[in-house]
Amino acid sequence: MRAISTANKVNGDAGQVASLGNAALASRVLAGMSWFRLRRLRSLAAALLPLVTLGRAARADPTISRAPATDPPADDPTPALFHHPESSRWWLSGQVNVIGQAQPGFHSPYDGPNSFRAGDHGAISIVGTVFGGLELTPTTAIVVTGESAGGGGLSDALGIAGFTNLDVVRNPTLGPTPYVGRAFLEQDLPLGPRLRADRDPLHVLRTRAARRIELRGGKLSTADWFDVNSAGTDSHLQFMNWSVDNNAAYDYAADTRGYTLGASVTYVDPHVSVRFGEMLMPTVANGIDYDFHVQHARGENLELEVRESIGGHPGTVRVLGFWNHAAMGRYEDAIAAVRAGDVRVPDITASRHAGRTKAGAGLGVEQVLAPELRGFGRAGWNDGKTETFAYTEVDNTVEIGADLQGGRWHREGDRVGLAAVSNGLSKDHREYLALGGSGFLLGDGRLTYGREDIIEAYYTMRVHRGIYPAVDAQLVEHPGYNRDRGPVVVASLRLQVLL
Repeated sequence: MRAISTANKVNGDAGQVASLGNAALASRVLAGMSWFRLRRLRSLAAALLPLVTLGRAARADPTISRAPATDPPADDPTPALFHHPESSRWWLSGQVNVIGQAQPGFHSPYDGPNSFRAGDHGAISIVGTVFGGLELTPTTAIVVTGESAGGGGLSDALGIAGFTNLDVVRNPTLGPTPYVGRAFLEQDLPLGPRLRADRDPLHVLRTRAARRIELRGGKLSTADWFDVNSAGTDSHLQFMNWSVDNNAAYDYAADTRGYTLGASVTYVDPHVSVRFGEMLMPTVANGIDYDFHVQHARGENLELEVRESIGGHPGTVRVLGFWNHAAMGRYEDAIAAVRAGDVRVPDITASRHAGRTKAGAGLGVEQVLAPELRGFGRAGWNDGKTETFAYTEVDNTVEIGADLQGGRWHREGDRVGLAAVSNGLSKDHREYLALGGSGFLLGDGRLTYGREDIIEAYYTMRVHRGIYPAVDAQLVEHPGYNRDRGPVVVASLRLQVLL
């Protein structure tokens, strides 16, 4: 699970730019995705029918007052049920997010230990979060969040690399027991005059300099600060799929709940941000415990963010690099054991060795295209030589999408979004799965490889301040990269309550 809250994940330093990446990224998507045949889209069209119905209902009823989706309208700065005063040193808020998903079954001539279950079934997840913050000095703050993640995901969140619900914790044995998600100290070093700042649950300082250095340390989520995208990050108000809300090839340091211990430093000015983070890795893939042997177990993250305006429309380009160190297994070693006749089925865990590394890079783009319309995209790659350790089994990915606020149909507080993503594996990774190997998410017992292609659409309504129901549909072609299985259609209902 990525550590997602309804806190605005767009950092206080984030404006928006980007343009130059859009055309190039679009061409890469069209070249790489092998887009779905027309007959496959019939399944998605059936799942999207509730979106059309809801859109017509919203057009017929323009009387509900406007509210924010991710970006609250200027005349309604309080998207939550309760008002949070800007003048107080304290911050206290909360959220509850409930997602129900179902899939009607699909073609599957066989399955394996980590296959997505072919029979029709459903699942419900519930995540509740309490956010607390205190401004200790005008430039120092502490943020603590308590969280509970209950319920589960379809097929126990196995069998699809771009899984359909980002709120799901991948270790169902943890249950809904409350835990501390974040507990970090934030220190600003102003490099100019401090001005009034917009606050949210993760940014509680009341004033900030436009040019500054930010220091953070403690328990946090790497994804709160890296690979942020204002149109495709928040599973509580936007898309739900793991590989739409995140750069799926970014195997960022995290435990199975999406959090880690670490520190980051960020330089911010009105046009550029540069951030670096050093984070702890888990002791084992998808584990809950941290490896404190930092000499050979850590995650290093570096990101450059450039903000500009093109034709009066703001946008952002982000370039990301990461380098993980951990006791990871290597696919080549697991495959060699089968070829040597030592084992019949490869086991990546048997080849683990301390200090192994995984390197990767990512590109993120978002651009305002017209009033209320935003486009966004991502591309990502990692070397795919060692096992996926923290996020999901994706070695390369490309994504494009857009969202539209509802002003055109007199529903300014509503938002509709559409995204497409294509995920792939390295040569060694796909051979490992074809020989019957399993990762912590995938394993059909065999593999006829094909890229895992996904389309997702959502409609989020604002029915009252702080109350946001949504419908969502996803189509997954070649689940788990297997051309023999699928396609999978998943329909979702979601309720987000901001307190």
